[in-house]
Amino acid sequence: MHAVFSGLDRLDTIDKKLRGRRIGLMTNQTAIDRQFRSAIDLIHEKYRLTALFAVEHGIRGNVQAGEHYTAQPDPVTKAPVYAVYGGTHRLTPAMLDTFDTLVFDIQDVGARFYTYLYALSFAMEECAKAGKSVVVLDRVNPLGGERVEGTVLHPRFASYVGMYPLPTRYGLTIGEYALWVKHHLKLDSLDLTVVPLQGWRRADYLDSLDLPWVAPSPNCATFHAALCYIGTCIFEGTNVSEGRGTTLPFEYIGAPWIDAMALEKRMAERELPGLHFRAVYFTPTFSKYAGELCAGVQMHLTDRGKASAVEGALTLLDGIRDLYPDQLSFLPSGEGYFIDKLLGTDAYRLGRFDAQGLLEAHREKREAFLTERRPFLLYE
Repeated sequence: MHAVFSGLDRLDTIDKKLRGRRIGLMTNQTAIDRQFRSAIDLIHEKYRLTALFAVEHGIRGNVQAGEHYTAQPDPVTKAPVYAVYGGTHRLTPAMLDTFDTLVFDIQDVGARFYTYLYALSFAMEECAKAGKSVVVLDRVNPLGGERVEGTVLHPRFASYVGMYPLPTRYGLTIGEYALWVKHHLKLDSLDLTVVPLQGWRRADYLDSLDLPWVAPSPNCATFHAALCYIGTCIFEGTNVSEGRGTTLPFEYIGAPWIDAMALEKRMAERELPGLHFRAVYFTPTFSKYAGELCAGVQMHLTDRGKASAVEGALTLLDGIRDLYPDQLSFLPSGEGYFIDKLLGTDAYRLGRFDAQGLLEAHREKREAFLTERRPFLLYE
């Protein structure tokens, strides 16, 4: 393991940019320095913290997925807290009046589905209009910065779980994403500063570093869950449990009407590199099938260098669709379907492609993104 210093650890490099200004901070429980001190407390101690902005799951990570957050003053700093998830996803004029510079410090998981990405980009848009500065304190991409996987979202399926033409696994840090999205949204007038990491290399996964895993959301409690989530999040768009309400969300996949042994056999026949699917049984305490015994599989990454969680999850969905065509259904979302928003396309739901066909159909788009992102990469 080697040492990595986050943007928060390097606040001193932008001291002149923050001192004497009213600071708004968009953050959550993942924003800690190497001494485990919260960004909220550090910025309150050093600068004039005038407002906090809570994204999905709340300012301290105490809100379940999809639940609205009732903003209250922060109990430690007494700074007012404004919610930018639920009632509004954007900074309102009243919120913008509370600060001169917006600081963003949140650990992402490297998945296009994560709403933290869009909390940042929406804030950047509003700050550009209002003439406010934005500072992004960079953090590692826990899944590394080399691999790009999955589908590339079509704008027709833009939503708060996928807003831009990014691959499912896009291989950028949050700071690099900010630079890319500034260009993508043509926010030329925005005063954006990214405080880069020190010591991180693109090949580094989080567990190869001397950094702790802080759960970025209540249902992504472990690093292995994050590795699986990049693929198994698609089950949120189906009537199959993605393991919420168990101790292993996004690793357990199942439903009461699945035969665990038959599904395990089906997946073993696929011989996917670096992946193993083991028959399991679980009873969720909340979410889908709460209180009901579910059968299915647990996804194990036995060699993450070879494994593709995206391919694994799509192939698993293939198997369930083939074995249980009358039981599997896709969940509606607004005027469409949630799985279309997660995949960024309706081609899979409509049966135009199986897993392999869908990924192959997006291969050129992924390769094009690798070229597109090059000017915004901060690390080797």
